[in-house]
Amino acid sequence: MKERFYSLDVFRGATICLMIMVNNPGSWEHIYAPLDHSPWHGVTPTDLVFPFFLFAVGNALAFVMPRLQAGGPSVFWKKVIKRTLLIFLIGVFLNWTPFLKWNDGSLVFKPWRYFDADGYQQGIRIMGVLQRIALAYFFASVIIYYLKIRGAFVFSCILLLGYWFLCVAANPTDPFSLYGWFGTHIDNSILGEAHMYHGEWRNGHPVVFDPEGLMSTFGAIVQVIFGYFVGDYIIKKGKTPEMVNGLFVAGAVFLFAGYVWDMAFPINKKIWTSSYVVYSTGLAMVIIAVMIYVIELKKHKGWLGKFFDVFGKNPLFIFVLSGFLPRVLALIRIPSTMDANGNQLFLTPFGWFYEHICKPIFPGNLNNGSLLYALCMITFYWLIVYWMDKKKIYIKV
Repeated sequence: MKERFYSLDVFRGATICLMIMVNNPGSWEHIYAPLDHSPWHGVTPTDLVFPFFLFAVGNALAFVMPRLQAGGPSVFWKKVIKRTLLIFLIGVFLNWTPFLKWNDGSLVFKPWRYFDADGYQQGIRIMGVLQRIALAYFFASVIIYYLKIRGAFVFSCILLLGYWFLCVAANPTDPFSLYGWFGTHIDNSILGEAHMYHGEWRNGHPVVFDPEGLMSTFGAIVQVIFGYFVGDYIIKKGKTPEMVNGLFVAGAVFLFAGYVWDMAFPINKKIWTSSYVVYSTGLAMVIIAVMIYVIELKKHKGWLGKFFDVFGKNPLFIFVLSGFLPRVLALIRIPSTMDANGNQLFLTPFGWFYEHICKPIFPGNLNNGSLLYALCMITFYWLIVYWMDKKKIYIKV
């Protein structure tokens, strides 16, 4: 019988909570630096949210893999393929939601591909956070199932080193820049420009680049595998000081290795570099070691742990809801001010809440108003998962 590790639930819940927070500011123009992604190389707290969640996926996999192995290949493939497809398709559904958009005062169907008012080719994005989770989970599960611990570790090293080699070999002069990274050309060839992310801007124009594209998924796969290794280690060692010490020391080694590798292969979330994988994994290991020491060994759960725990019990559901609800509510338009040309401007319900409730509280510091809005969103979604936990409603994929 495996021991229950409450600290792992808290870690997963805290990660989801922070993910919701950084994805829902009051205004994208007014964000404190730690709550925004690094422009390119480097890492901020926000850049740690996604790898931490993938790491937590690997932790959870360590608890279910023995059952999948006991059930044989048919049980394994049925479970893994079903979960992968569901998560991936939910991600595409979320990107397409709400299937309608405003156009000249009328609601029209949002097509799979179209041209915007400036003549740029647009479409429904194929990749995204959930899609990356799905692919990383799938390949990590297959690698672990067939190669076991030692083989999966060797394969992970090959993936990290191989990805580094591909980056440099494809463009020896400028391998790690937005324009020089090899993956965009391949992603564009497979996914198509219209179905890629257009959120990077340079010189006033959007750049076709997908931070959750296919080619940068190699490191994400390893992130899940490393999470599995840690989960397996925790299960086998149990709630002992020896386990915590070993985990902490290993995390420190990973952190040091990530810093050293950064000198040759820069830490970069947007192209998910190998040094970024090693660094973020090391930090996750150190944090979990401290949490296990405080929560499991010293028995200090505290109110903060209980707050995060409910997020960890319905992680994918509340993440999807936090993306789905603003998109649907955006169809509701509340008349606001007029622009310079005398055209009517509109606000969404959440936008109205920010403009008329959060923003006026801090007229001299718009970053505070934006942060207050994000904290209100955290509270709103927490109330939902808290109610679900009280009713014992747990939605799993």
